[in-house]
Amino acid sequence: MAHIVLLGDSIFDNAPYVPTGTQVQAQLQSMLAPRDRMSLLARDGSVLADMVKQVARLPELPEAADWLVVSCGGNDVLGLVGAMQSRVGSVIEAAGLLADWQAQFRRDYRRMVNVLLSRRLPLALATIYDAVPGLEPGLRTALAPFNDVILREAATHRLPVLDLRLICDAPGDYSTVSPIEPSAQGGGKIAAAIAQLVREQAPLAPRTVVYGSAAP
Repeated sequence: MAHIVLLGDSIFDNAPYVPTGTQVQAQLQSMLAPRDRMSLLARDGSVLADMVKQVARLPELPEAADWLVVSCGGNDVLGLVGAMQSRVGSVIEAAGLLADWQAQFRRDYRRMVNVLLSRRLPLALATIYDAVPGLEPGLRTALAPFNDVILREAATHRLPVLDLRLICDAPGDYSTVSPIEPSAQGGGKIAAAIAQLVREQAPLAPRTVVYGSAAP
């Protein structure tokens, strides 16, 4: 029996954006073995700093967690979109701004990972997806430095990764209610990838494996 706990933001807590019963939580539970269970601590709108409160709720769960799966950081980057529209004098100047934002994101993301690792439980991280319908090519490229932080942290600590860029790669994977949220289709693909990860990844043999799209 495995108990999977989902932490983070609306990538997992997407109920307001999809029909009842098609949210990530419900679809994941339907894909698990009968004795497996999952708990949702993720909350729509959360940023990296909110993870301390989510982790603090782990002892409230009726059963100890066997896996922590976290998708967080997208809202932190979303908060920078306005600044990314600023005019600059050169490509080098723009790259310098990205480097500064990446450094702050790295500090915050590392702090979050350290909080999660302190629980001494198997942990999986998720990248930030970049195929949102209507997303400008420049903004899509600007996401790469932040995803680099996530992948480097995963490799440093030998953690598996859900690469949401590979999982949610089609327009239909995004909600028509809010295009930055997973649709029922996207949520199914995310749930399938999580189910595959916990089936295939040995919790006591940490290693970095990148999980892409799995058939829902």
